Amino acid sequence: MKRLLLDTHIFLWWLTEDPALAKLVKQSIKDSENQVYISAATIWEISIKQTLGKLTLPEDMERDMEKVVEKERFLKLPISLYHAQIAGGLPIIHKDPFDRMLIAQAQAQRLLLVTDDMQIKKYPVQVFSN
Repeated sequence: MKRLLLDTHIFLWWLTEDPALAKLVKQSIKDSENQVYISAATIWEISIKQTLGKLTLPEDMERDMEKVVEKERFLKLPISLYHAQIAGGLPIIHKDPFDRMLIAQAQAQRLLLVTDDMQIKKYPVQVFSN
């Protein structure tokens, strides 16, 4: 069993069936033996990008991302004070606060962070590459 935390772009690629999502990653997300987590930071990042006009999603997804996460049977990962402390203490390799939070959560919860972001791979975190 794998415990996966999806980076924001991986989550969006999954939802939109983007061909950029690797076959092995798709299989791992589909595998009911695996636990797939979506961070509150991911939903926050998506909401900000929508507000700024940098991201457009189908209306049903735009209205209620919580229902989308539940429909996909993904597990919700809230942000804790411990996660915030770890994220704040990470070296400044990656300046994106959302990615830093995902790194911290993956470290704290011992999750595989599924990403295509090369900067994240510079941190001491288990990564499952797309």
